[in-house]
Amino acid sequence: MDKYFEYLHTVGFEETNLVGNVYYVNYLRWQGRCREMFLKERAPEVLADVRDDLKLFTLRVDCEFFAEITAFDELSIRMRLVELAQTQVEFSFDYVRLDQGGGETLVARGRQRVACMRGPNTRTAPARVPEALARALAPYARSARA
Repeated sequence: MDKYFEYLHTVGFEETNLVGNVYYVNYLRWQGRCREMFLKERAPEVLADVRDDLKLFTLRVDCEFFAEITAFDELSIRMRLVELAQTQVEFSFDYVRLDQGGGETLVARGRQRVACMRGPNTRTAPARVPEALARALAPYARSARA
């Protein structure tokens, strides 16, 4: 299996709806959180660039659900690089429930496409993916699948 960046998360009550299962928008929030933690841990120089002029615009996001999760479920959100283009990056996310006995259940799968931009807010233009980000993402490239 190919390598992934992992963000561990424990589901809280505030992330569930009246029925008791996780409200769908939280899956998208966790994608963003996983991406942020990746930058913090693997590409801190990119965070400095974001504080300066770099903007990371999310162009597309999706999530497909396979099983419900509830409060206090332990999750592993696993991010992989799907595509690295000149100005855009696409990620995939596997949401895996970590079961008590060491088992794992895939509960959802998502994707996210991000564009790199630079410039003032009124004149933002596409920019190349920073070299530091490309280097940090390289180990997480999704391998070819049959």
